[in-house]
Amino acid sequence: MPPASSPASPIGIVAALHQELSGLLALMQDEQRIHIGSREFWVGELDGVQVVLVLSRVGKVAAAATAAVLASRFGTCAIVFTGVAGALSPQVGIGDVVVSTEFLQHDVDASPLFPRWEIPLTGMARLAADRALADGLAGSARDVLADPLPLVGDAALHAFGLTAPRVHTGLIISGDRFVSTEAESSALRNALPDALAVEMEGAAVAQVCHEWGIPFAAVRIISDRADDSASVDFPRFITEVESRYSVAIIRRWLGRAADGSE
Repeated sequence: MPPASSPASPIGIVAALHQELSGLLALMQDEQRIHIGSREFWVGELDGVQVVLVLSRVGKVAAAATAAVLASRFGTCAIVFTGVAGALSPQVGIGDVVVSTEFLQHDVDASPLFPRWEIPLTGMARLAADRALADGLAGSARDVLADPLPLVGDAALHAFGLTAPRVHTGLIISGDRFVSTEAESSALRNALPDALAVEMEGAAVAQVCHEWGIPFAAVRIISDRADDSASVDFPRFITEVESRYSVAIIRRWLGRAADGSE
């Protein structure tokens, strides 16, 4: 991952929903709120590292616009996206963590001018996450999930069946729709059998970061199976599981960045 940041090159930390970011915001020190457009960017220190926290809102356009501001106005040395996602792979369960190795926009199709999923005029369909950054996040996630009970409590563990949450690394796909039926998830699995999880922002941020040369990776906590049960207890999951996982994983990773162990 990149070296510990300086005031001139903070790390950008992004989430799509307020509940996914609120725990980290509460821990910031000497923070300054900066309004740009319709966004609030929180600049300050988190566990000894200079960061910019921002709520991107939901969807690829909102996420890409937010990433472009992080790159152009704040000069971020790296960007991390955190939040929930739906599982696609049968090996990925609720409460597991997926860290990106690459991204793809599953709803991009400019054929016959360009091959399906290829981002026009780039020659690429899949965008790689920064390997060192992804490795650091995955290692931090494994540390955190070694004992999830202190984080979420016994009631949440039983409510969501989080008996042995695991960390996975691989392809995360993004599109501008909330995948919430078995028909949709099956179609995505058939088309992209190596996709581990689906969400609505990551691949768009990856495209911006690729163009700006900024290291990027995402850490996603699995809230559902991206099928007909995808909305069950979603608010409770974010509050009692995702937000606590995210805070612990990001803080563990930032701690390693601050002491130079990553």
